Amino acid sequence: MGAPAASVAAPGTPVAGTASRVGAIARRTLADSRVRNISYAAGFALLTYANTVGYRSTYPTLRERLDFARAFGDNASVRLFYGRPHDLLTIGGYTAWRMGGFLAIFAGMWGALAAVRALRAEEDSGRQELVLAGVLSRAHAYLGALTGVGVGALGLWLALLLGLAGADLPVGESAYLALAIVTPAAVFAGVGALASQLAPTRRLALEMSSAVLGLALVLRVVADTAGGLQWLDWTTPLGWSEEMRAFTGARPAVLLAPLAACALLLAGAGAISGSRDVGGGLLRSRDSAAPRLTLLSSPTALALREERGSLAGWLLGTGFFALIVGLVSRTVASAGVSTNLERELQKLGAVQITKPSGYIGLSFLFFILTIGLFCCAQVASARHEEAQERLETLFALPVRRRRWLAGRLALALGGAVALALAAGLLAWLGATAENTGVSLLDMLGAGANCLPVALLFLGVAALGFALFPRAGAALGYGLIVLAFVWDLFGDLLGAPTWLLEASPFQHVGLVPAQPFQAGAAVAMLAVGGVCALAALWAFARRDVIGQ
Repeated sequence: MGAPAASVAAPGTPVAGTASRVGAIARRTLADSRVRNISYAAGFALLTYANTVGYRSTYPTLRERLDFARAFGDNASVRLFYGRPHDLLTIGGYTAWRMGGFLAIFAGMWGALAAVRALRAEEDSGRQELVLAGVLSRAHAYLGALTGVGVGALGLWLALLLGLAGADLPVGESAYLALAIVTPAAVFAGVGALASQLAPTRRLALEMSSAVLGLALVLRVVADTAGGLQWLDWTTPLGWSEEMRAFTGARPAVLLAPLAACALLLAGAGAISGSRDVGGGLLRSRDSAAPRLTLLSSPTALALREERGSLAGWLLGTGFFALIVGLVSRTVASAGVSTNLERELQKLGAVQITKPSGYIGLSFLFFILTIGLFCCAQVASARHEEAQERLETLFALPVRRRRWLAGRLALALGGAVALALAAGLLAWLGATAENTGVSLLDMLGAGANCLPVALLFLGVAALGFALFPRAGAALGYGLIVLAFVWDLFGDLLGAPTWLLEASPFQHVGLVPAQPFQAGAAVAMLAVGGVCALAALWAFARRDVIGQ
């Protein structure tokens, strides 16, 4: 007989065989999450580098840093995002506040997503049952999945370290700050692992993990903004990250709190994993339920039913950020902005950031990007429906291809309009609370001003989906991000005018500080419409393509 299969441990080498099988699961987990891991790592590295270098060049003198600290140090609205500052006069202290408080939230989000994807999603897909039918035990499969998540977290730490050290911050302190930012990822990976054992579905596990992350964020916000409640920082993983005090008097003993929490959560999840049925959870799902017939009247209505949770998340996130933009607009305008910063911002849009309307107009560039990304996400959702082979069954019914795709584009259009209105309305509410004098009509105009660029890229992404199904959404994402980045940095790099104008963002008036550019808006809507029509024509003539 031939040699035994490589997956079976040879007699006398149980450790080597176990390590090999655990390593195989870990590599599979990393391969499945490579896009998410690379995206987060790149974003973390670029943000930390850009913010550190930007602060050094924008506020080079002690006087300018003192003005900045007086304007933002005690601003409760700013603390909602970044937490409590401890030293805004040094580059390291600023970076620890600006990036530590903000990126810790996304690190926690990454940890929960990674754990649920590696554990519960594998069971939902049926792959875990096939894996366990071999020679791999549940404990080894669980350990392999967590090893893959741990290696991904290490990648985030390395990316943060590269971004910080690349900006000429001390390597030792940079490594400590990177560790402080990544600790919530470890804790919420434990939360995600436990939720994966309790919940019978991936969706419920994500909802449970998100609820815990939301509670942790609320506790940190209350601790940082309400007088006398700073002790609440010690009840949340996001607060532990803040209390590690990188660059402002390190407290390495605080690291024991996230380590202990992570260990307890993972140990509890591991114990449950070995005692329950594969594919189930401790929380039993109902075998039957009353029928819910809402939004089942058409393929478009069904898509809305499936996407309403995602749309609600986009609305809440966009509205929250818009409210904060409005709330801080007066503070930023009166903050004594350095001449270096004002000169560089003038290159971006020829607006005066020392006026609330100028700051709001410049900030709405990011809402244009956000709504454009939402449109691309809707195209990606349409592609996901095709990849899951649901369209073959749907098109076997009296449903025309053009009608289906037109419905998905109409849903994306409706969502984009809702996001634009939410951004304008909530930014106005925040600005009004600070008595900035910006009118509701101006802010609704700023929201509507986001739509031409977003709908242009909706048409482009739809055409990409129709012509290149597997790459269409990525094409849309890539083009809008490239156009946005070029708009931000092309001016700063001194690129020629004709090359700068290749970005649609260059043709946007920064409402309410600047007038609406009607001609450019009509042109962009026309191009987007032509692309959408071409997408409908091309999609009707190609094969339905699965994964």
